[in-house]
Amino acid sequence: MWEEIRLLVAVCLFVVCFLLGSIPWGVIISKTFFHKDIRKEGSGNIGTTNAMRTMGKAGGAAVFVLDFGKGLLAGFLPLVACWFFVPGGGLTPESPLSYATYQGIGFLGCVWGHIFSPWLKFKGGKGIAVAVGSLFFTFGVAGALFELAIFIVVVALTRYVSAGSLAAAVACPFVSLYFFWGEWAAWALCVIAALTVVWAHRSNIGRLRAGTESRIGSKKKEG
Repeated sequence: MWEEIRLLVAVCLFVVCFLLGSIPWGVIISKTFFHKDIRKEGSGNIGTTNAMRTMGKAGGAAVFVLDFGKGLLAGFLPLVACWFFVPGGGLTPESPLSYATYQGIGFLGCVWGHIFSPWLKFKGGKGIAVAVGSLFFTFGVAGALFELAIFIVVVALTRYVSAGSLAAAVACPFVSLYFFWGEWAAWALCVIAALTVVWAHRSNIGRLRAGTESRIGSKKKEG
């Protein structure tokens, strides 16, 4: 019986976090308050960087807060799922799956939902704001702040938002080793999420290699 419950909780958690992550706040805000489609403005990306560029500081801040917020909620949902539906809360030997594994499921679900939004024909953002929000539960405050610090330092040194995003994504599997050592299923889920974020930045990687990526303060478009 507990085996079936374990699978059901895991699947439901992934689906709920995926749907939560899939909410395209950039599109909703641009159409509702600015009467434009962010996908047809600037780089066409629905995330914070393009929102800031095409809708100003207020629009960009709103997109960031809402994307970060859905990540934060997705990070919290595994705690709720384990508390109510998993024997031992995922913290005892009797638990069919560990709490860390459920955290990884929620993290991956939210990141994939944001990048592959079904409401946008399975296209979306690049997953940074939602990932950081979710990591406040997945890694805890210290781990999330460490990832955020990597992003800030690299952006400050290079003035490339995409470089900071990629640095944080590449660091994620290594940081997760510290928090999930011995919890290899949870670690693998974090690695998959991080690799997906890197994949979502493939156009940025091409421009960085070609030297054509826009820096902060430049007038060129950045994806």
